[in-house]
Amino acid sequence: MKPVKVLVLILLAIGLIRYNQPLSGADAKSGEAKPVDTKAQDIADLKAVEDRFMTAFRAKDVSAIMELCVPDESLVVFDVTPPRQRNGAEAYRKDWEEAFSRFDGPLEAEISDVDVTAGEDVAYVSSIHHVTGTMKGLKKVDYTVRVTDGFKKINGKWLIAHTHVSFPVDMRTGQADTESKP
Repeated sequence: MKPVKVLVLILLAIGLIRYNQPLSGADAKSGEAKPVDTKAQDIADLKAVEDRFMTAFRAKDVSAIMELCVPDESLVVFDVTPPRQRNGAEAYRKDWEEAFSRFDGPLEAEISDVDVTAGEDVAYVSSIHHVTGTMKGLKKVDYTVRVTDGFKKINGKWLIAHTHVSFPVDMRTGQADTESKP
């Protein structure tokens, strides 16, 4: 056979093989593009946001915390301190400024029991935070809280849209259990 015919046959065979293989990211039968599964990446991104939050918390960096949140009035926060609910980014910023101003020295914090559930553009992360530090007046604090963060994906970026921080309550005494263990 002549070299040109051999080359044409090889190219034809390659084309037929490729034609019978599923297209990358496409359904083999219909040829339509399948949505790309980003769940693993979303879970990693959400965990990274939680890690950045903990780093900012330890540094008492209010601006870094606020960069992780929706920047408008849609932010809703249920915190451990009154009032029952804070609405909007400015209220949350003020809450952090007041909280951090009560402490001397560093804050230590550990996050555990992180559980991530991610949808296409909404997600939530629940976790346990153990915090220690020294308040002004040398009062030591050592407490454990439950945290659930609700996220929205905005322009490809996960932002906290709702935070709920709580202590379990001993129903017999009505007191918060700040040292709660599972």
